[in-house]
Amino acid sequence: MEIAIVIILSYIIGSFPTSIIVGKISRGIDIRDYGSGNAGATNVFRVLGWKLGLITAIVDIFKGFTTTYWIAKIGSGDADLLMLLAGVSAILGHTFTIFARFRGGKGVATATGMLFALFPISIPICFVIFLITLFTTGHVALGSIFASITLPLSLSIMKFFMNMNIDPYLFYFSLVIPIFIIFTHRSNIKKLIDGTEEPMEKLMLFKRKKKG
Repeated sequence: MEIAIVIILSYIIGSFPTSIIVGKISRGIDIRDYGSGNAGATNVFRVLGWKLGLITAIVDIFKGFTTTYWIAKIGSGDADLLMLLAGVSAILGHTFTIFARFRGGKGVATATGMLFALFPISIPICFVIFLITLFTTGHVALGSIFASITLPLSLSIMKFFMNMNIDPYLFYFSLVIPIFIIFTHRSNIKKLIDGTEEPMEKLMLFKRKKKG
């Protein structure tokens, strides 16, 4: 029962549609009708500017951290496993939010909050890789993918070369993160390959998404 409560609460918290609320309050728009059509912080950056994008990202990161670090403590048993269940539930809630007909974001910001709680040493490294990629290419999607791949690589170095004790649950979960990020960014990857993915600085405010 405690595990069920952790999962349900985490999913509901993760479902909080930050970007949609920000779009409605600030401009009276549905953020999903503009830019990439995605209900995530990146699209808020693109459509509404960096200030509202930053607010959205912080709230979404906090959702992942809160569920993983605090809500998981409601349950009893393996602490790492409970944190994983809570964090994953929050990410699923963000991606398939019950408050917006299961059309949410891609889960990067919420996953970042979860990972900060799980991997306090590795995530700063991943964040540096994200920033380097973003500033050199202008593509958030590419930065997110490279950062996600950096996570299991950094943990592997710590585990096999630095003899640090890495919980098996967390280590194997880190291998799933890049797969999830690549899957949720599959449309961006296709655009990158086709050369049609626009860098952040070239995207216009209130650019309505293309139909079809």
